[in-house]
Amino acid sequence: MVQAINLKKGMIFSQNGKLIQVLKANHHKPGKGNTVMQMDLRDVKSGAVVHKTMRPTEKVDLVELNKKTAQYLYSEGQTYTFMDTETYEQYEISAEQIGDDRLYLIPNIEVSLEFVDDNELIGIELPATVEMTVAETQPGIKGATVTGSGKPATMETGLVVQVPDFINEGEKLVINTAEGTYKSRA
Repeated sequence: MVQAINLKKGMIFSQNGKLIQVLKANHHKPGKGNTVMQMDLRDVKSGAVVHKTMRPTEKVDLVELNKKTAQYLYSEGQTYTFMDTETYEQYEISAEQIGDDRLYLIPNIEVSLEFVDDNELIGIELPATVEMTVAETQPGIKGATVTGSGKPATMETGLVVQVPDFINEGEKLVINTAEGTYKSRA
């Protein structure tokens, strides 16, 4: 059992016989009243996403996950193919199961495949950071500093990230996968 305040993105818990994955978890303190946890949750089986509010002290049953290291190979339509780096066995996951994490999938990236007890593949866990190339952004400004307001940049996978003004197209950047933010140049 774990309290709702300790839930983070990617965690999976069991509720009413369903496996629920946390997509977003925000601790919210309204001006008046008690603090609450506002969360976006996804039913692992059906893919349905709901917004739910829970008390921070409310307890849920975390699900024990088995993980295998795998390499992303390719996508075909709405199916993503991964290869176990030890056994070379290939696994296919639907776009619904991966969700927005697909925007961080670049060829040959290593991820962790997540399995429930009975070896049912339910999703992936991304590394903390990924290196991506800027596909499109406004031209860099000479003399710009990191403290500027920044500009949007579209990465090679379609992910849009706020970057400093001095970043140009074609540059490799380190992106934080948990928050979807620019971290540094590669």
